Amino acid sequence: MRKNIVAGNWKMNMNQEQTAQLIADLKEAMPSNDASVMIAPTFVNLAKAVELTEGTNIEVIAQNMHFEASGAYTGEISADMLKSIGIQTVILGHSERRAYFGETDEILAKKVKAALDNGMQVVFCFGEELDERKSGEHFNVVESQLKNALFELPASAWSQIVLAYEPVWAIGTGETASADQAQEMHAFIRKTIAAQYSNEVADQVSVLYGGSVKPNNASEIFSKPDVDGGLIGGASLNAEDFSGIAVAFS
Repeated sequence: MRKNIVAGNWKMNMNQEQTAQLIADLKEAMPSNDASVMIAPTFVNLAKAVELTEGTNIEVIAQNMHFEASGAYTGEISADMLKSIGIQTVILGHSERRAYFGETDEILAKKVKAALDNGMQVVFCFGEELDERKSGEHFNVVESQLKNALFELPASAWSQIVLAYEPVWAIGTGETASADQAQEMHAFIRKTIAAQYSNEVADQVSVLYGGSVKPNNASEIFSKPDVDGGLIGGASLNAEDFSGIAVAFS
């Protein structure tokens, strides 16, 4: 069943003291509605964040993980390590991981499989660059990213996947795809999944929009029938802004 989700990707921000304060502020500010709330602090603060959110409706998730279970991979984190501190969901394929760390569709397919094999849920990110949007290749790019990383999975695996469409040209730039552009792409995403699997699989997947969502545009974007929430970057670092986005589901 599709869920409304507001997920905050904190990226490389917030030390432990700041993390604790932001969580305290969120516990006070977040509205009581049907939206699932996720936050993704940096690795070193995950365990503390899990402790601080115990008994709340806020789920702490990871920003990334390696596809191997263990080994000589300095600086990397495995699925088992995440699960051992209470993490059940991981973001994979974020545009910054693709752009700055060379993560390919092949690598991401391995990461997704490793997460699913360990019983974890995946928030899978994908989306086009500005030049791809301007050249009219955005649908082809999105279709390719989905097929290369996810379409070898059995239909049953999709119950553990949340999709996050992030037009890269609208991340951290102040630019935002219009609500109609978001809906157009999200509808295309469902159509693509339905063609590979079934309408039932496509209809059950939550598809989030990840591109400069703010309190003043969240309601319009989230009102679209194929937009099930947002993967929020900068605005998730402010409790008032993040709660203001979550209110869009009230």
